Amino acid sequence: MTAVGLVLLLVGVALLVAESHLPAGILGAAGGIALIVGGVIVIGALGGGAALAVPVGIGLGLAACGWVLVATHSAASVRRTRVRAGSEALCGRVGIVRQWSEQAGQVFVEGALWRARRGWGEDDAEALREGDPVVVEQVNGLTLSVRRAEDWELVA
Repeated sequence: MTAVGLVLLLVGVALLVAESHLPAGILGAAGGIALIVGGVIVIGALGGGAALAVPVGIGLGLAACGWVLVATHSAASVRRTRVRAGSEALCGRVGIVRQWSEQAGQVFVEGALWRARRGWGEDDAEALREGDPVVVEQVNGLTLSVRRAEDWELVA
């Protein structure tokens, strides 16, 4: 009987680790149940009475539930974070005009040179010149839509 209890304890721990990598709730619940049952079986097989087995089983179950809640919360918080890589992360960044003619040119943003065009509604604004700071408003493929940066956006 002790071997069955130990196997259930190991399976419970394995299910909790799997839950932390693939948060869904089912694996964590099954792992918690396996820990409770395994703990009760091991304590009972080693000569402990129900007065000892039940509180230890409940303690193991509560610890497993706490672990699942922490793992699920951390996984859910990661899903809500903003993208910080790739072209999606360029929106709102400040860059410098390297070359400009009429409505299009090249800007240097985040260590790379990008094709750029004036943002929507910026057609009648003052022409951009080399060295002007601009803000990325939108990314369309490999072309950025930019507008002239305002003073408050340049504060570092």
